[in-house]
Amino acid sequence: MSRLAGKVAIVTGASRGIGRAIAEKFAREGASVAICGRSQGTLSEVAREIGHGVIPVACHVGRAEQITALVETVMREFGRVDVLVNNAGTNVAHGPCLEMNESQFDKMIEINLKSAFRLIAAVAPGMCERGIGSIINIASISGIRPQMYGLLYSMTKAALIMMTQSYALELGPRGVRVNAIAPGLIQTKLSEYYWKDDARREKQIDAQPIRHLGQPSEVAEAALLLASDGGSYITGQTLTVDGGCLLGAI
Repeated sequence: MSRLAGKVAIVTGASRGIGRAIAEKFAREGASVAICGRSQGTLSEVAREIGHGVIPVACHVGRAEQITALVETVMREFGRVDVLVNNAGTNVAHGPCLEMNESQFDKMIEINLKSAFRLIAAVAPGMCERGIGSIINIASISGIRPQMYGLLYSMTKAALIMMTQSYALELGPRGVRVNAIAPGLIQTKLSEYYWKDDARREKQIDAQPIRHLGQPSEVAEAALLLASDGGSYITGQTLTVDGGCLLGAI
């Protein structure tokens, strides 16, 4: 049974990693999916590989006019948005906190926070009008427990979790669920510093109850739950998908 049959979804940062895995999962479950990223060529190839029901729309989520164009394209093609996945993110400012500068601060806010704010502002009113919708923000366990040398990444992901709760509180009575997923170490390009080195990877995995490196498909399964009717009684939550990593902090 297709759990997202007839649904229309936007997935940002979908050219690779977690975003691509979510787009693939949604498409297999019957959704029409608009995937976005900065390279039209890469997105078009991904759309061809995933198959029917996927349209590629180039969009730099740090630019307001491109977000507007993305939503306009999806509305023109499909007429509505039922599911929004704010997955696009960056970590361009990894280093000691006292070495961070305002330019790095602004960049991290623009991509990791303001893009979600802008996209929600663009699609949530339509969801509220129809009385149904699901918004999923991809946060991180670094937003729950601070990451060493990751001040700005941890800060923005923590703020994204609070945004999730605030939107859920206000939009729930209007039929819109808003949740976050906080992945742990997942095998993606963004996190390769932590898993490409054998010693660093094994140290991380050995500290987890579930002793394997997380895969994008495992995050996609959580996203499917939150996007589908199976998550109809879930809102304002941050679902950690971390192999139990955070248990080591208890």
